[in-house]
Amino acid sequence: MTDNFKRKSFWRKPEGITGAIFLIGGLILAGNLISKSIGAIIAFANTPVGLGITLGILGVLLFMALDNKARTLISYMYKSTMRWITGLFVQIDPIGILKSYVDDLKGNLRKMTKQIGKLRGQMHKLKEMIHNNQKEIKTNMQLASKAKQSQQKAVMILKSRKAGRLKDSNLKLDDLYKRMEVLYRVLSKMYENSAILAEDIEDQVKLKEQERKAMLAGHSAMKSAMSIIKGDSDKKAMFDQALEAIADDVSSKVGEMERFMEMSESFMSSIDLQNGIFEEKGMQMLEEWENKSTSLLLGGAKEDLISMANNDDEVLDLNQPVAEPQKSGRTNQYDNFFD
Repeated sequence: MTDNFKRKSFWRKPEGITGAIFLIGGLILAGNLISKSIGAIIAFANTPVGLGITLGILGVLLFMALDNKARTLISYMYKSTMRWITGLFVQIDPIGILKSYVDDLKGNLRKMTKQIGKLRGQMHKLKEMIHNNQKEIKTNMQLASKAKQSQQKAVMILKSRKAGRLKDSNLKLDDLYKRMEVLYRVLSKMYENSAILAEDIEDQVKLKEQERKAMLAGHSAMKSAMSIIKGDSDKKAMFDQALEAIADDVSSKVGEMERFMEMSESFMSSIDLQNGIFEEKGMQMLEEWENKSTSLLLGGAKEDLISMANNDDEVLDLNQPVAEPQKSGRTNQYDNFFD
């Protein structure tokens, strides 16, 4: 399995929570029973038969505590039981979890397509506003120049001030456009990477589901227990751990994708181009995201995308369609999880 992920301990998994509840409940119950029956236990232990049974039980407990194989076997049986109980109420099958993530990703991709389309439309409008302002600035500056030549001071001041206000407005609109360009580039890249992610998971699920069925056909709890006692690794457990590591990775990426979509939706809703209004809060949210740590979905591309958006030489073509993932010649990003 890849070294990028640490194995989750049993207690951090859903079945571990169940196990902790059962363990604590068992200890409380045992404590209550012992405290209520302490007199009878002492009386029983004072008889020859009782003393023999008590010593035998203590011997077994001591052996289980000191013998590594006995501890391993009991631990395996306990964990297996807790996993079975948890599976009655919670989806813990890694294949099933991955299938649900594929559904989530496909739904998010549809939403993201709409967001990108809406953002593209807003950017076209903003570009047009900036362009119209530039034309009006030029017109007002020409009128101011003519007014100056004809000694019309009031007109000259009026037109100059109007040109100045339009320049200030364009500075703000330019800044807004750059932020929107960052958003557009990131959403487009996230869409591409998320589509690749969905494809990779689907491919892994199809392949590993068949492998897992074949493994389960020749698998039994006794075989696994005996393998563990001998010190050999349980192949099914290792296989499931690799699938769980994939599920954890996908969970983090889907979460990041959904959080960014929520942020971009908030950013877009804070902008009213019709009235030339946009809230600073929306801008701050995007700037905070830009300054945060690396992105799981974007990897090293995050900094490049931000740099491109702020580079005047990197002209964004809004008419170019969002890139679709190319399947041929591409390796599955989760193949090495099973190495």
